[in-house]
Amino acid sequence: MPFFIQTLVLPPQLRRELKAPLGKLIMGSPEEAMKKLEELIIKEKPSMIITVGDIVSENTAKHGISTHLAIVDNRVMRQPRKPIVLKTNQTIHVKNPPGIISDKAWIAIRKALKQEQATKIVVDGEEDLLTLVALLHAPLNSLVVYGQPHEGVVAVRVTRRKRQKARNIIEAMHPITKN
Repeated sequence: MPFFIQTLVLPPQLRRELKAPLGKLIMGSPEEAMKKLEELIIKEKPSMIITVGDIVSENTAKHGISTHLAIVDNRVMRQPRKPIVLKTNQTIHVKNPPGIISDKAWIAIRKALKQEQATKIVVDGEEDLLTLVALLHAPLNSLVVYGQPHEGVVAVRVTRRKRQKARNIIEAMHPITKN
């Protein structure tokens, strides 16, 4: 079975590696970070914008940045929060426990990225690792944006090199076999 439809668990040694930003760290307050992100979007003209995380998804929406896909879990720093309202054409709900990339999350992200309409994926569990799935499946020149706690946001331009980095991390994860 290809790794991209298996449920995978993150081994402890990879946690440290994932603390480092996968792309350009845009530092500052939410207002400053969104202004810099807007400038980056104007300059790079990404083919698609994907956000991962409640705060970054909410802030991009507040600043009029259109996203093709927003992946949220109705939590901030692992604490529950009121669900954010986004202008999307569809909402998909998936289960994805912390430290895991579930097979259902893989399928939902791949489906959402193939569609024309704006989509919100609401995760029951944790969405952090789904950044890797987005990097792997988003079209080249897309921008995947996620929050870097207490620092700002990270903008990752999808290139072959970034896809390979995501693939390397994913391939180092351990499959969970279902009984």
